[in-house]
Amino acid sequence: MKMNPLGRTGLTVSELCLGSMTWGTQTTEAEGHAQIDRALAAGINFIDTAEMYPVNPVSPETLGRTEEIIGTWNATSGRRGDYILATKHSGAGMQAARDGAPISSATIPLAIESSLKRLQTDVIDLYQFHWPNRGSYMFRQNWTYDPSSQDRASTLANMEECLEALQREVDRGTIRYFGLSNESAWGTAQWLRLSEGRGWPRVATMQNEYSLLCRLYDTDLAELSVNEDVGLIAFSPLAAGLLTGKYQDGAVPEGSRMSLVPEMGGRKTLRVFGAVGAYLEIAQQHGLDPVHMALAWCRTRPFMCSAIFGATRMAHLERALGSVEVTLSDEVLAEIDQAHRAHPMPY
Repeated sequence: MKMNPLGRTGLTVSELCLGSMTWGTQTTEAEGHAQIDRALAAGINFIDTAEMYPVNPVSPETLGRTEEIIGTWNATSGRRGDYILATKHSGAGMQAARDGAPISSATIPLAIESSLKRLQTDVIDLYQFHWPNRGSYMFRQNWTYDPSSQDRASTLANMEECLEALQREVDRGTIRYFGLSNESAWGTAQWLRLSEGRGWPRVATMQNEYSLLCRLYDTDLAELSVNEDVGLIAFSPLAAGLLTGKYQDGAVPEGSRMSLVPEMGGRKTLRVFGAVGAYLEIAQQHGLDPVHMALAWCRTRPFMCSAIFGATRMAHLERALGSVEVTLSDEVLAEIDQAHRAHPMPY
């Protein structure tokens, strides 16, 4: 398992990160524990979660259940020190957490204490803000998002307030490092500027959606990542399962994400299945498992820190692990680029 730097923290994490967002709805506690055991045995040392998990659906009744599942594994295994643990602070609009309050100096210590309790640990290695208070281009909002109503002074004041609160948590020993999620290049640049000017926690990583089907990261954020050592932790590298091919030709497997969330968070469009078909054809022509191809391609990106894959079942985990043995040829990479040009932004 290849290891990559976690920003400028001095830590290294595995090229694959075990995602956990279905643990507690689609995936049982026992299955989640088994997945952690198997992932660590395979060389993965990075697990990602969030206070709002599980999903499919998100509900007040299950809020924090995924962290609790990881917490019971920590308590029973005694192996908390064997991996890097990342979780996230929900923010504005997430009504199940603090009535949808935005991220602030008031919410940060409360959210951290709650996560620590559920996770049954003393420290969170990477603490991430799940999305910006001001809004985000992510989750298909890039088509309509309008930043013209933003107030720059208020945004920067909130960033300063939050960074100072994070520094207090670092000093208390409750968190080690800070990361962002669903952020923009401008937003990340401001977090970096403010933290470096005051010696507050520096952004280590960015967790944004990225896959063969979703390549918004390839321009401004890619340049920022490379020059500022803010590596991408890619979520949905299999495009919520679309790139496996299991949804082609109208198929909706029982218990799958599409069976629970029919529009797949805006990913199910008229053009997406044609794009998926192009990548499936490349994989077939070169004798590649499409899951292996999609994850191995992530490894070729110069800004990639780690790719988060979710596995509702152990068989999905085993399949994803096989990707680390695959190296894509120049021919395959060229064909992938051609497919991308033919099918840009299919959702």
